[in-house]
Amino acid sequence: MTDVVGAVAALSAAVVMAPALAHALELPGKLRLDRDHYFAVQRIYSPGFTVAGMSEVPAVIMAAVALALTEAASADFTLRATGLAALVGMQAVYWLRVHPVNGFWLAGEDLDRFSRRFFSFAARRREPAGEGPVEWTTLRTRWESGHAVRAVLSVVGVVVLVVALV
Repeated sequence: MTDVVGAVAALSAAVVMAPALAHALELPGKLRLDRDHYFAVQRIYSPGFTVAGMSEVPAVIMAAVALALTEAASADFTLRATGLAALVGMQAVYWLRVHPVNGFWLAGEDLDRFSRRFFSFAARRREPAGEGPVEWTTLRTRWESGHAVRAVLSVVGVVVLVVALV
């Protein structure tokens, strides 16, 4: 049973890794965009990446279940604990670094009710007075670097969860 749950955890982590890597791989191209083009690109992520992002919670749960079913003194326990920590770390980076900026990119967008509520939570909606155009680059750096960290954590999560199965 532990192997089945571990396999589901690894597969769930792989699903989570796909959008995280997509964000990281587009980074060099997006850094070349001016403000208007960058804002236009940022608005395309909802709803597709929002739906993909919801896969993180089941991945965390499955990794936690796999860990709970693993003997604490085994090497698999350490690997699964590392995988779970990476997946939880992805959530922390998202909620603390990325999510607050999403509201800034999506301000004025016509979102469905669920997306509107989701993105309004802890959202930053406007540039602080006096910061002008510099602020958008600060937010861009925060959003993009957060996604780069998430990509690294997702790769770690997948690799260690797969190694635990071998």
